[in-house]
Amino acid sequence: MREKIEELKKPELLAPAGNWVMLRTAVQNGADAVYFGVEKLNMRAMAKNFTIDELPEIVAYCKEHNVDTHLTVNTIIYENEIADVEKILTAAKEAGITMVIGWDHAVIQKAHEIGVPLCISTQASVSNSVAAKFYKDLGAKRIVLARECTLKQIKEIKSKVDIEIEAFIHGAMCIAISGRCFLSHYAYGRSANRGDCIQPCRREFEIKDKEGKVAFDVGDNYVLSAKDLMTVNFIDDLIEAGIDSFKIEGRKRSPEYLATVVSVYRNAIDNYFERKLSEERKLELINQLEKVYNRGFSAGFYFGRPGHEDFATQRGSLAKTRKRYVGKVLNYFKKSAIAHIKLEAADLELGDKLYIMGETTGTVEKELSEMVIDEQFVETAPKGSEITFECAELVRPRDKVFKIEAVE
Repeated sequence: MREKIEELKKPELLAPAGNWVMLRTAVQNGADAVYFGVEKLNMRAMAKNFTIDELPEIVAYCKEHNVDTHLTVNTIIYENEIADVEKILTAAKEAGITMVIGWDHAVIQKAHEIGVPLCISTQASVSNSVAAKFYKDLGAKRIVLARECTLKQIKEIKSKVDIEIEAFIHGAMCIAISGRCFLSHYAYGRSANRGDCIQPCRREFEIKDKEGKVAFDVGDNYVLSAKDLMTVNFIDDLIEAGIDSFKIEGRKRSPEYLATVVSVYRNAIDNYFERKLSEERKLELINQLEKVYNRGFSAGFYFGRPGHEDFATQRGSLAKTRKRYVGKVLNYFKKSAIAHIKLEAADLELGDKLYIMGETTGTVEKELSEMVIDEQFVETAPKGSEITFECAELVRPRDKVFKIEAVE
């Protein structure tokens, strides 16, 4: 760790938002900025996304909490979509969006024309200083470097070009170069480059002879399914490299995933600048990440090309916890900070941990230290009952309630 931490710039923590629950969750857990898409032209076409009409409300909420807003317009653009580019970027300008993320020259040209700050998407595969300077000369304020860049290469690019650098620090990785893959399009007509990938690479594969009589499994692991990127154990190296923005992947992940991941990296960054980021503290933070969705963890390309050990060993998540729907909020009494819950799908008992989620609430995590049924303190509450308990954070009627369960 450097002696003069005060000389280092604290990196921006940039979190994904696929809907209002995730947006509020990201802000509540310490994000400095959020990125999201609207209905068209973004790389998460199957996510819920927002509407253009919601942009002013999103910007107002984020400005109220001193959080920047980044709008993704990062697919390839077809001729019949040029009008959509103008409509989306004009709306972004009028709403006061902090930055637009794109890479197609139709987006670059329009952003320059109307004066919207531009970040070049990782889809452009910028992996050298010449390319970085090219985009800077086109007016780009920031570049998300290709995921294939090593930490050494990032430092070299940063030293040669005076432009903000954004890099991924956590989340899903793709086996294709910066995610520019044709497997989904070839097999199912669903293009990754249009944000419509259905991830056939995450499956287990076998090789068959042409007559179909003999088949072999391809390797011991899911050979096209990369583990998730995780950088807590070397976050100090990334800070000291001068990276301007730390980006979390996951617009299609769950709110509890986002709450945990944003909180962990918020703590990791702050702990570093407080000189509290010990190896023991890193292990505590990694343990928290293991509780939510993950395919196992990898350092990605930061220290060189990933090897066999960086591919998943099973399909789906290795998370140590999962959420189970139990019911909904009926009321919240602000003066006494009491939540009134209807248990619709499961029992509860003292010591259970809950997630309470809603579009306005975001994500609230609560451990049951006491609960009341019909003015009597109880240790268990059966399905179908109504309970009350103290809840310091404001929750709202119709918020969904989930129990956090350990995965065996």
